[in-house]
Amino acid sequence: MSIEFVYFLIMVGVFILGAFALKLPVSLSMFAASLITLIISGNAAGGIRHLVEGTFAYVDTILVIATAMIFMRSVQESGSLDALSIVIIKRFRNFPVLLLPLLMLVAMFPGMITGSSSASVLTAGAIVAPVLVTLGLPVLNAGAFIATAGILGMIAPPVNIPAMLIGGGIDMPYVGFAVPLLLLTMPLAILFSWYFGLKHIKKMSWDDLSSKLDVAVYEKYGLRLFIPIVLVALLMVLGQILPGIFGVGLPVVFLVGAASGFFVGKRFNILKAAKSAVNDALPVLGILAGVGMFIQVMTLTGVRGFVVVSALSVDPALLYGAIAITMPVFGAVSAFGSASVLGVPFLLALLNTDQIITAAALSLIASLGDFMPPTALSAIFAAQVIGEEKYSRVLRRLIIPGLVIIVWALLFITFSKQIRSIL
Repeated sequence: MSIEFVYFLIMVGVFILGAFALKLPVSLSMFAASLITLIISGNAAGGIRHLVEGTFAYVDTILVIATAMIFMRSVQESGSLDALSIVIIKRFRNFPVLLLPLLMLVAMFPGMITGSSSASVLTAGAIVAPVLVTLGLPVLNAGAFIATAGILGMIAPPVNIPAMLIGGGIDMPYVGFAVPLLLLTMPLAILFSWYFGLKHIKKMSWDDLSSKLDVAVYEKYGLRLFIPIVLVALLMVLGQILPGIFGVGLPVVFLVGAASGFFVGKRFNILKAAKSAVNDALPVLGILAGVGMFIQVMTLTGVRGFVVVSALSVDPALLYGAIAITMPVFGAVSAFGSASVLGVPFLLALLNTDQIITAAALSLIASLGDFMPPTALSAIFAAQVIGEEKYSRVLRRLIIPGLVIIVWALLFITFSKQIRSIL
């Protein structure tokens, strides 16, 4: 038994002990695993430096998430998010085939901006769910609808944290992911919206639906409510087309959008909203800091190389099975941890594939961690939104979509070079 394997068992054992037995936050469990492994491996003397370096490994991603959460809170407080739902529902309420995918897109939107499934479920999901129930969907279907929107939004562009973590592990910049991520998520979004709702939805009058929405704000401020969303989208596009002029980075784009939200709709305390948004983001930010420490110590002790070599030695057929099982299961503790700890070696084991498409597909599989008990964040929050005490009842509705997601992602990995030739 190699010493690297022993360190690997220690890291994973301490992590599981902290997260499951002691019920510590994921970030603290990763910190404990990193610190104890440093001490046991004889690297305690320079350990602090490695822990600090690891903490700042994903500082750019942390800035993106923090500012994106501020932007989403601004959009929510000003009434822009409600206005987006109102326009879509009012115009497409008599066309269920179009309405359901568009509602799925609305529910995905916060996750697309923040990279957090919880943000989707608790903000836009809370707006969409009552409307879905009014339209005729069973309550559990509505919960499964917004839970699925949460993880698809988390993976859809422009912000995909698992893909950033996987790319960061092999020094691959987060560039060129937009189209592969759209191909991975949007067909599934349309399919699942129909799967959960098409046979249940019924046509409703606007008067019946408007009671579930904050129509007064939209009637007062009108289309100006969409300025923050349009401004952020425009700056993102211009940043790609004219990077020399508009390439200011996502954190600045989100802060500009958040500031504009203060002037377009309902008045709110922007400093208080920003503080609340960052406070909500702290668990995710802490996980990223913990992941950075974890990866740093894995690299220092040789565990990371051991995992990569082990993955490279696995038969291709077994490798696909390992990806399908281990990434979602490990993601039960943290989808981000699954992406960084397992996604990187799996990507290195698949060097014969297109690396960007494969990393994007691996991030989609990692996102299923938010469906996995006991944490199952997306399912738990969705159950809270619809008022269901047992989240397991929502979770059962997510089994088939979860299997479809795994098969879809593995197909993208298998045919990544063919897909790249088409793009």
